[in-house]
Amino acid sequence: MSHIVIAVVDDMFFASKIRAVAEAVGTEISFPRSKEALMQKVRETKPRLVIVDLHNQKIDPNELAQELTGIRLLGFFSHVQTELQRNAIAAGFDQVIPRSVFARDLPKILAADDAD
Repeated sequence: MSHIVIAVVDDMFFASKIRAVAEAVGTEISFPRSKEALMQKVRETKPRLVIVDLHNQKIDPNELAQELTGIRLLGFFSHVQTELQRNAIAAGFDQVIPRSVFARDLPKILAADDAD
């Protein structure tokens, strides 16, 4: 697997935070803006991880999980919307964590040597 991570995040604050941490830990990060661009990037790069903001308005996270089998998927959500968590787990996400935990653990999540 490569050290490439794809982030399906349309919140500019989180995107900039993810980009800064990825640069700091030596991980290449990509932010596709559409489902078509995402699927193309997945085919081209075979990422080690796809991070998905479960609140994303442009791409349906649960539909995405069903299409991206065989790729590690991590979803994050606002801790008050536990239904998003349940739905994502049922759809096939490997890990679903609250946004606060995601922000706290981002360096570890993105670390280039964190292949699992």
